[in-house]
Amino acid sequence: MKLLSLQLLILLFALVACKGKAVQKNEDSKVVQFTDTLDQSIFNSIKDLARENSFSQLENADRILEVGKLFLQTPYIGGTLETEGGERLVVNLRELDCTTYLENVVVLSSISKQNEFSENDFLKMLEELRYRKGKIKDYTSRLHYFSDWIYENEQKGIVKNVSSEIGGVEYKKEINFMSKHVDSYSALKADSSLIVSIQDTENAINGRDLFYIPEDNVQNVENKIHNGDLIAITTKIKGLDISHVGIAIHVNDRLHLMHASSLAKEVVISDIPLADILKESKLQSGIMVARVQ
Repeated sequence: MKLLSLQLLILLFALVACKGKAVQKNEDSKVVQFTDTLDQSIFNSIKDLARENSFSQLENADRILEVGKLFLQTPYIGGTLETEGGERLVVNLRELDCTTYLENVVVLSSISKQNEFSENDFLKMLEELRYRKGKIKDYTSRLHYFSDWIYENEQKGIVKNVSSEIGGVEYKKEINFMSKHVDSYSALKADSSLIVSIQDTENAINGRDLFYIPEDNVQNVENKIHNGDLIAITTKIKGLDISHVGIAIHVNDRLHLMHASSLAKEVVISDIPLADILKESKLQSGIMVARVQ
């Protein structure tokens, strides 16, 4: 598998991008579609690697892992989806946070089921995955709460929430973090009329039957979690459902997490099992699990 060349390519592009941001006050990190030649080049490299290594012949789980590994060492940058002006589709393959990493991997692994795929295929599915009903309307149409992301994408047939069937218990928590912390969201501060729509989303989430695997039971269900499953880590922070996401990967018969890490400042495979990560955290309470279809 020709992974090293792409990793070096991404790192080189990231260095160029960081230099540009220093001069242009971070404007270059806000990339809309493929107006940036660096993202276009990374996409083309992934497309070539997918064809050369017959990704289309792989099972879903294997394809997700191979695509996910292509981004190892990619720099972690938070907030790349937050742009000035109206909501728009942002593409940034050079700099990732935990959610954009997961989304890009899901999209690229899904479209590479076909031996040939296009930029338009990528952009169309990215919008489908990231937004309610698959369409950009405004800031509130983006799936900000990850339990809502799972629910909406299950309705679209993209993923299946398997939390309950692998041993999950009912997740009882009132979700209202965004509407209670408006000052943390520049779009809501700029347009208070959007808050009502956010509250409607929170009410919808609170009306659903949600399930999760408590942190002290994660190790017991590791064998039921597949490579390539999407892991959403639940949080003890009041009003918030999910604080971090990543991709399941088994290492030496233990469940680890492949993710864009704010601590490591890059995409990594965790050094220790996920169950141990949860035990070491005072704010993480367990996981929800979704499987790409």
